[in-house]
Amino acid sequence: MEPQALKAIVSEGLLSFPLTDFTADGTFEPGGYARRLEWLKPYGASALFAAGGTGELFSLTPDEHKSIVSLAVEVCGKEVPIIAGVGYSTRIAVEMARAAEKAGAAGILVLPHYLTEADQDGVAAHVEAICKSVGIGVIIYNRATCKLGADRLARLAERCPNLIGFKDGLGDIELMTTIRRKLGDRFSYLGGLPTAEVYAAAYRAIGVPVYSSAVFNFIPRTAMEFYQAVASGDTATTDRLLDQFFLPYLAIRNRKAGYAVSIVKAGAAVVGRPAGPVRAPLVDCTPAEVEELRALIEALGPQ
Repeated sequence: MEPQALKAIVSEGLLSFPLTDFTADGTFEPGGYARRLEWLKPYGASALFAAGGTGELFSLTPDEHKSIVSLAVEVCGKEVPIIAGVGYSTRIAVEMARAAEKAGAAGILVLPHYLTEADQDGVAAHVEAICKSVGIGVIIYNRATCKLGADRLARLAERCPNLIGFKDGLGDIELMTTIRRKLGDRFSYLGGLPTAEVYAAAYRAIGVPVYSSAVFNFIPRTAMEFYQAVASGDTATTDRLLDQFFLPYLAIRNRKAGYAVSIVKAGAAVVGRPAGPVRAPLVDCTPAEVEELRALIEALGPQ
């Protein structure tokens, strides 16, 4: 897909990132993953991120990544664009990006490199290398060790025509506003904080109307209902769902580091779409927490 076409697609609508299915011993399970994608694709997401953060990119080998992206394109690519997450070192990320492009991915999401801190110049060089390794559109995810300011992003935008999107996972409103005002329409802007629904109205107010939803993995009807309510200014619906579901959900999610992924896998199991356990170093929710989550999900009604 031509980068500007991808930019137009991700500039509106709800985005999501499917879970990656594992067997009980942590092996990638392609059959379950394909069924998950078949279930999710009719609900109306504008694009899906294969092997993203909720898809546990940080635990995947390059060969697994290639298999996951290829399968996602095969199952969904004709109906829903697939954007492949890439990460790790620059050379591994470039290898992943090239393989994803060859498999037919519509674009690349650059997730943070892991472990080491890096100066903005180094992060910018990392992103530029990925952009120049492919012809498809690239979105950068500002989060954790990947933190770029407006000036570096402006220089990257000049050097990398296929850098078409900026996803924020920091929650720094001052920085986000500065980037949005400086870069204008050069990028498509995405909200990427965990459980992005909680921040959706505030981000829309500063010119970031699009976000990616993790809960789409198990309550897709409700996720779309919430997005449409934010887009239309229906605060009665957003307030009801925040009080009824999202804030109690956060109370569970915040109990342990890494639960932002674990609780999504728990939710998928509750609705009969289990994706297996999370991989170490993450840990699964406890049985008691799963039952708390079950009560919240059942109160929402059929999906």
